[in-house]
Amino acid sequence: MLSRASLVARSLALSAAVSAGSVSALELPLPPPGEDIVGQIQVIAARYEDTFADLGTANDLGYLEMVAANPGVDPWLPGEGTEIILPTRYILPPGPREGIVINLAEYRLYYFPKGQNVVHTFPLGIGREGWDSPIANTRITAKTPNPAWYPPKSIREEHAADGDPLPTVVPPGPDNPLGPFKMTLGVPGYLIHGSNKKFGIGMRVSHGCFRMLNHNVLQLASMAPVGTSVRIINEPYKFGVSGGRVYLEAHAPLVDEGEASVVDKHAAVINALIKQEGLINELRLDWEVVREIVAAEDGLPIEIAVPLDEALIAAEALPQ
Repeated sequence: MLSRASLVARSLALSAAVSAGSVSALELPLPPPGEDIVGQIQVIAARYEDTFADLGTANDLGYLEMVAANPGVDPWLPGEGTEIILPTRYILPPGPREGIVINLAEYRLYYFPKGQNVVHTFPLGIGREGWDSPIANTRITAKTPNPAWYPPKSIREEHAADGDPLPTVVPPGPDNPLGPFKMTLGVPGYLIHGSNKKFGIGMRVSHGCFRMLNHNVLQLASMAPVGTSVRIINEPYKFGVSGGRVYLEAHAPLVDEGEASVVDKHAAVINALIKQEGLINELRLDWEVVREIVAAEDGLPIEIAVPLDEALIAAEALPQ
């Protein structure tokens, strides 16, 4: 099999080239049964004034996923004409394709509307170190437009210690950190909401709640009714099938201190693969490519296996 770099180059050669600025919202048709990949990688030419934060906002992408997909590019000054990868191809999260699924490790929410053969996906800000977002199965229990914010005591104490005291209530408006809409979850104290800050979507920035771009939260709120299931997972390594081939999408694991060890990462990959019953019975994996993908953590779905009969034919064709 080709190296990871060659496989990425092949994916980019087949990608969609678009001009800088906004592209269509990330509403993607679901793949046929037995397949797991949606969307297409896109490439744009940066303008002088572009930053990753601005490009992310315009294209429904988070800051860190832009950084991961574009190693070596300055996120604050990419430079006029620089090719920027928009990582808009995804392996769908494991488990049922229903309701809302949040994958903490990729800072991303997926919404599968009932009775429709599409998925909507949005970037998220999640809980920062010490204020981790929960892993849970829950539901939307209430929806509130233009919410007031009642900072809990723990957050008021934190701000007071930093010399930035908060009032007991922040009314709706431009200073409200909940933005134009909030959705209350069945896990006490946690919300999906908008934001009064442009920066931080796709990063660990909140006190545990799920922060969205304001136009995204309004779109999600218009579609997802009260009672919608919300499944919150933490899967840095996603496996999926497309066209009879297996792909791996790797994200940096969430840790509160330092960085996960290589051994821990490889163990997590193997554990994730074990969960995929029947995925590799008739396939030959290229473990060298797997190691390269885990090391890169660029969030791009990369091919790691081909059907066993195809691999045998290729091996027989090699010079003896």
